[in-house]
Amino acid sequence: MNKFDFFYPRSRYRGEFIPEHIAFNLHLQYFAHQVSLLCGLQTNGKVAPSDAYHRLVELWQQFEEYTALNLGDLNSHQSTLDQIEIEEV
Repeated sequence: MNKFDFFYPRSRYRGEFIPEHIAFNLHLQYFAHQVSLLCGLQTNGKVAPSDAYHRLVELWQQFEEYTALNLGDLNSHQSTLDQIEIEEV
């Protein structure tokens, strides 16, 4: 594992390969990664709690702005999870 992979982990997208879903997943992973880094910095005393809070608010607003762009109705495609019948064990 190199340093880049350690600091910027990525997960494969396993949903339907629809451009809107892939773009949403990309933005969601970026948001989650930034929140994780910010939490680590604040926990270790590198960032003040108030600064961390304000940065979290900024990150959330950026994520909301993206979801408001309506790049495609994310709910227009039936989720594969809705199609899967869960077997009782």
